Amino acid sequence: MTEQTTSAEQAEPTAEQQHFEHLISEDSRVEPRDWMPEAYRKSLTRQVSQHAHSEIIGMQPEANWITRAPSLKRKAVLMAKVQDEAGHGLYLYSAAETLGTPRSVLNEQLLSGKAKYSSIFNYPARTWADMGAIGWLVDGAAICNQVPLCRASYGPYGRAMVRICKEESFHQRQGWEILYELSHGTEAQKQMAQDAVNRFYGPALQMFGPPDADSPNSQQSMQWNIKRFSNDELRQRFVDMIVPQAEALGLTLPDPDLKWNEARGHYDYGQLDWNEFMSVIKGSGPCNVQRMKRRREAHANGAWVREAAEAYAQRQARQAAEAEAATSSPEAGVEIDETTVVAGRGSAELIGARA
Repeated sequence: MTEQTTSAEQAEPTAEQQHFEHLISEDSRVEPRDWMPEAYRKSLTRQVSQHAHSEIIGMQPEANWITRAPSLKRKAVLMAKVQDEAGHGLYLYSAAETLGTPRSVLNEQLLSGKAKYSSIFNYPARTWADMGAIGWLVDGAAICNQVPLCRASYGPYGRAMVRICKEESFHQRQGWEILYELSHGTEAQKQMAQDAVNRFYGPALQMFGPPDADSPNSQQSMQWNIKRFSNDELRQRFVDMIVPQAEALGLTLPDPDLKWNEARGHYDYGQLDWNEFMSVIKGSGPCNVQRMKRRREAHANGAWVREAAEAYAQRQARQAAEAEAATSSPEAGVEIDETTVVAGRGSAELIGARA
C-alpha cells in the first residue's frame, strides 16, 4: 500500500508542470524563465536552430546572383534581400540561445553536419529567373509556413517571426515581379521563367516537410502550440494560393494531376518525389557539398573578426567594471561581467556568412 501511494505521489504533476500545462491550454506564451519539459526545450531548439541555419545557408544561391543581376535596381533589391536573410538568422539564433544552447554550439552543429537546414537550398539557381522562382515559390512557402508561427507558444520564437514574416512578404513580392516581367517579355524570357517554376515547384511543396503520417515531430509540436497546422494542411493552403497566382503570371505549374476538387473545396495535386526529398536531406542533393564547403570557409575567414569583437567586448566590460569599482570602493576587486563578453562574442558569430 505504501509503495502504491509513493508511486501516485511521484506521478502527481509539480506546480511548475501545472503552470506549463496551463499556459499551453490557455494559448499563452512560455517565456525563457518559465519551467518547460525537457522534450519541449529540445524540440524547440531543434526547430528554431534549423530555421536559423536555413536562413544563413539560403543566402548563398541568391548572393551568387548579386553581381549578375540585370540592372542596378535588381542588384540593390537582391542585396537588401540577402541582408534580410542574415538578420533573420541572427534573430533566430538569439531565440534559440534563450533555450540554453550557446550560439557557438549551434554553429558547430551546422558546420559538422549534425544539424540540418531546409532541403530547398541544396538546389542550384541556374538562371536569373530562378531568383524569381525562389522569391515567389520558396519565400511564398516560407510565409505560408511561418505566419502561424507568429502565434507559437514560445515567446521569443513567436516575436521573432513577426518581423521575419513582414520581410518575407517583401521577398515574395520581389520574386513575383521578376517572374511577371520575364513572363510578359520575349518568348525566350517567358520560357526561362517557366523552366525556373518547373525546377522549384516540387521542392517548394516539400518545404512543409514529409506527409503527416511520416512526420515524427509534427503532431507533438501542434499539441504544444508551437505549430498550428500540420504539414499536409500547410501544403494544401500553399497549393490553393499559388494556382491563381500562376494563372496571373501566365505560367503553368508542372503537375498534370493539379485540378480543382469541388467536393473538397481545394485543389488536388500529384504525389511528390519523397525519395528525392530524403536523399537531399541525407546529403545527396545537387549542392549539399558546395553549400557546406562555402559555409565552413566563410566561418573560418571570419575568425579574426570574431576574435576582435570578443577582445573589444572584454575590454569594454573590464573598463566598465573598473569604473564601477572605483566609484563604489576603490579597494574592491575587479570582476568582468561575463554576459557582456558573451554578447559581444555572439554579435560576431555570423561574420562572413555571405561568402
